[in-house]
Amino acid sequence: MTENPPPIARKEHKETALHGVVLADDYAWLRDKENPEVTAYLEAENAYAAAVMKPLNGLREELYQEMLSHVKQTDVSVPFRDGGWWYYTRTEEGLQYAIHCRTHGSPNATEDTPEQVILDGNQLAEGHAFFSIGATDITSDGRWLAYTTDTTGFRQYTLHIKNLETGETLADEVERIGSVVWAADNRTLFYTVEDEEQKRQYQLWRHCVGQPSEAVLVYQEDDERFNLGAGRTRDGKFIVMEPASHITTESWVLLATEPEGQFTLISAREDEHEYSIDHRNGLWFIRTNDHGRNFRLVTAPVATPGREFWTELIPHRDGVMIEEIDLFAGFFIACEREEGLPRLRLWRFDGDGPEAAKAGEISFPEPAYSAQPHVNRVFETPTFRYAYQSLVTPSSVYEYDVATGASVLLKQLEIPGGFDRTLYASERVHATAPDGVQVPVSLVYRKDKREPGRNPLYIYGYGSYGYSLPLGFSSNRLSLLDRGVVMAYAHIRGGGDLGKPWHDAGKMLAKRNTFTDFIAAVEHLTAASYGDPARVAIEGGSAGGLLMGAVVNLRPDLFRAVLSHVPFVDVMNTMLDSTLPLTVPEYEEWGNPNEFEYFSYMLSYSPYDNLTAASYPAMLVKTSLHDSQVMYWEPAKYVAKLRTLKTDGHSLLLVTNMQAGHGGASGRYDYLKEIALDYAFLLRELGLREECANPSLDPS
Repeated sequence: MTENPPPIARKEHKETALHGVVLADDYAWLRDKENPEVTAYLEAENAYAAAVMKPLNGLREELYQEMLSHVKQTDVSVPFRDGGWWYYTRTEEGLQYAIHCRTHGSPNATEDTPEQVILDGNQLAEGHAFFSIGATDITSDGRWLAYTTDTTGFRQYTLHIKNLETGETLADEVERIGSVVWAADNRTLFYTVEDEEQKRQYQLWRHCVGQPSEAVLVYQEDDERFNLGAGRTRDGKFIVMEPASHITTESWVLLATEPEGQFTLISAREDEHEYSIDHRNGLWFIRTNDHGRNFRLVTAPVATPGREFWTELIPHRDGVMIEEIDLFAGFFIACEREEGLPRLRLWRFDGDGPEAAKAGEISFPEPAYSAQPHVNRVFETPTFRYAYQSLVTPSSVYEYDVATGASVLLKQLEIPGGFDRTLYASERVHATAPDGVQVPVSLVYRKDKREPGRNPLYIYGYGSYGYSLPLGFSSNRLSLLDRGVVMAYAHIRGGGDLGKPWHDAGKMLAKRNTFTDFIAAVEHLTAASYGDPARVAIEGGSAGGLLMGAVVNLRPDLFRAVLSHVPFVDVMNTMLDSTLPLTVPEYEEWGNPNEFEYFSYMLSYSPYDNLTAASYPAMLVKTSLHDSQVMYWEPAKYVAKLRTLKTDGHSLLLVTNMQAGHGGASGRYDYLKEIALDYAFLLRELGLREECANPSLDPS
């Protein structure tokens, strides 16, 4: 089979006029998902990509086997206690999906405490090319399980209710479900439902087991900016309903023992005021940004929760972001972020009142890492579980003794196949942005493969929605590190790595900072000899795909290869279409293009609208037909237009997963095969196609 010429999509001219500007779009016809010509075009692009990549099929299989060799295929998670049960998941070699289990009274299945399988993802996935479990909740007595499933990848979930005593799944099913939470009576379920057109969770319903026709609408959110969520306080005493936009939240509460009662409001919504709540001993603990972008912690009596009754416990600090409060009977953990790194700080209560004193901090030994609470379902507990990992340390679960300050390792992910942690190093450096701001960059490489100024360099970026780039371990990454690739993660503005102000400095009318920060990071790394300037690969997905498109338009000369996953590249056409899912809520992240100031600013960086006749890097652009967040037609249109403009001979590949959604393949083996494709493409473009990757026994 030879590489056929790439399919050139037909043009069908369309114009949109706004603010005196005419936007031309020759590929709008690709939006018609039901049009056989669209399917044919996507399949032709897939066939072309397969032909181009065929010489690398052996390398792809080698990479797949390498990555698989580092996976403990039969494994079990750390069990956690909830009520009288210990819950865990396990995987079995050859099976794509996890099996969800529990035992009664012991964390280990024995003859006395036999294992009960509560959900087997492999059985549920039978007959489906895609499968995902969404929300789950179990009644306090352990009898009823509510869970949701998606079998298309469109993130449209169906509610199921299972009797865990009999194993029967009820006929009751509800479509388009988000949150699920049981009341204290062990038979009343609250769930949120999405709007069919906007994919926005907008209604809260109350349902009694066995009575589907008698479900009651409790609340409807009519403001299109807001999504509804529902949950329960850790002490189990209250149901919490939270309407939230990107910049504003509101909390309503209901006694869990009175499911047919009325929800009461904590504090009425105000634009740009975000808060979240939990409960202990008659007091609300409220994380709020009313005094500053990085949040403070206050308390208020249950009877008088309004802002005039708030008492400060932890003040706002300019350099410290309070990301979360994990509240327990005798203590709480303030999950904070300082200098771009997570901190877990202990506060102990003095008796039953609100008085608390800072009593310690969990320390971490590495320069770049991720740390966050693990599963902690028990309210009255002397211990706290947290998860830790880094670029060189596998995922680990620890239990922290609040009284002694000692942490005990419960489980570290086993990496088979010869992984030797001492061969790898991680660093944290800073790049100087054009406006002088210092941008953190985290690095990982294999020490014995390091050749200053000569290594291929890979940089990943995201930089949107205040999302802090996690620095987790990936055994898949070893296939690049062991071939000498230096890998970097740029903590650019628009993300949340340095708190809310860092997010603010890279959104709306400051969005271009995200792109120039990333370019500055690449330039710094090559200038500092971390990599060869001629062998730079970059990767980003979704809003990170917007980043890829924007920086390639700005500086195509900097990059040799680009991996762009489900990229948000058709900014103007998407943001001007308020009928699309998620568009209206997104105005608070990108701006409303119906206002000229935002329209002109967004137009200045929209990747699709700024493609020109130029030489571009090699690109692998990936999407999924059933993506509900970034519709498949954005990358399809982007590639179609770029094919007519690029003046180089570099590869431009569009790969569409015809059976998945925003996250790609759902099965763990299928997912590895997708990564093997990505890595084979990168290794070819970086000149490493024939490199040996023996992890610890490489004779060189």
